[in-house]
Amino acid sequence: MTRTRPRPHPRLPLALTAATTLLAAHLYGATAAHADAGPGDPPGTEASAAAPVKVDPNDPDLKLPEGATLAAPKVLDIKSVVEDQGGEERREDTNTDVTFALQAEVLFPKDSAKLSDQAKSRIDAIAQEIKKQHASQVRVFGFTDNLGSHEHGVVLSKQRANAVQDVLSQELNDPNVTFDVRGYAEDYPIADNSTEDGRKKNRRVEVTFPRTAS
Repeated sequence: MTRTRPRPHPRLPLALTAATTLLAAHLYGATAAHADAGPGDPPGTEASAAAPVKVDPNDPDLKLPEGATLAAPKVLDIKSVVEDQGGEERREDTNTDVTFALQAEVLFPKDSAKLSDQAKSRIDAIAQEIKKQHASQVRVFGFTDNLGSHEHGVVLSKQRANAVQDVLSQELNDPNVTFDVRGYAEDYPIADNSTEDGRKKNRRVEVTFPRTAS
């Protein structure tokens, strides 16, 4: 999975020069003023130890260069993460997607891709959310920890993802829903693989689908 970082605007450093200078001046002034405050004084009651910083409104660094334009406004992607007390299930919501992550221990026996008795109810709950969001594209990705060979991890994680996809497909019973099923082994860990608690979180199956309803 490749992530592309946005390229900075080529003229942006010019606009930031004055802003950075002003920020440093304000911080210096605030530090000097705070040095004269009493130890019990609340914020906002410090002695005025530094003169206000004068700003030249005609400073060219405070203006956009000729021909430059501001980038289009963008709504930030807000992420909400809810995890049950035992960490066995995690739900992550963004403006565009919903992701459920189920730890392998609640779905499968150790080193197995056979679903446990309690697995179906958890997968059924995810299917209901897919229906609620009217999603037609679902990604099911399997992951393991870094123990064992990478080749074995790829096979096991893909088999586990296939098992979850089978239950989702049966529950949804909708030919218009398409699935993307993959196994990534130990790639893309979400916790430290040097501890058992971390490896437990990394052994998981993630189900992701678009958010189309509020």
